[in-house]
Amino acid sequence: MTKLKPFFLASLALLAVSPAFIPSNGQCAATDKPLKLAILANSASDFWTYVKAGAEKGMQEEPNISVQVRLVPDGTPAEQTRIFDDLLVKGTDGIAISPLDSANQAAMIDRGTQKALISTTDSDAPTSKRAFYVGTSNVDAGRQAGGLIKKAIPDGGKIMIFVGKRDAQNAKERIQGLEEVLKGTNVSVIDIRTDDTDRVRARQNVADTLVKYPDIACLVGIWSYNGPAIVNSVKSANKAGKVKVVTFDEEDDTLQGIKDGIVESTVVQNPYEFGHQSTLLLAKTLRGEEVQIPENKQVIVPTRAIDKSNVDEFWANLKKLRGH
Repeated sequence: MTKLKPFFLASLALLAVSPAFIPSNGQCAATDKPLKLAILANSASDFWTYVKAGAEKGMQEEPNISVQVRLVPDGTPAEQTRIFDDLLVKGTDGIAISPLDSANQAAMIDRGTQKALISTTDSDAPTSKRAFYVGTSNVDAGRQAGGLIKKAIPDGGKIMIFVGKRDAQNAKERIQGLEEVLKGTNVSVIDIRTDDTDRVRARQNVADTLVKYPDIACLVGIWSYNGPAIVNSVKSANKAGKVKVVTFDEEDDTLQGIKDGIVESTVVQNPYEFGHQSTLLLAKTLRGEEVQIPENKQVIVPTRAIDKSNVDEFWANLKKLRGH
């Protein structure tokens, strides 16, 4: 039996899947057949650089497979769907997708399962027929961020939330967890501003907020590039140190913002393992190997909070992953 790393099995009730999942077209790859796999991102963020590094590690561990990471430069569901269909036409055996619109793309994923093994990563589509999800418990990550906000502004105050697309499953779940923790406190959410993954618009959203709400207490970035957008806008407005910032993920500007005292903390995922585990699980399942997956079909990768106390060590490890 092939087992996942203990790191991912802690506190999970597991279900042994036997025989392995077979795509609904009835095909299952032979153990020696070359496999073509793909990871389909939801944007062109640096976040996916680490996913790619993890996928490359999986290629080293599992023989005779190739993995490509496809980005979605314009961040639209239409473009993501076009790339998804292109991968299927080209005979890709397994695809791990981060759906931009989980509700409306469930039918697309279900259609894809007729031709390939489809899983999700980073953002789930739980109503679809995807085989499994590898990534963060985004509700728990949102709760963690909520705790960091309370710590950053212990007396409460107004906050603004920034995200690419409010309808993405990971965005909905992070906001849900965040609001659960902040409910009944003196922290009030003014609004949630979206940018459709347009970085210029993301930065303008922050700039507009700083002008319209001079008493804003905390700015919260939900997607990875929202952190740099907040940092740069705060610096441009000379608001560094005057408004608190809590973000997600580990883009360089966000980490530098922590070192410079602009960002209080960021909730980081482990995108390297998203790519690593997605690659291994897709390959092993397609080859008919018995794998262990949680009964809810969610392989959860824990998050952690990064602040001034641990940012140097964390950033040094990231640079090793990137080969710097």
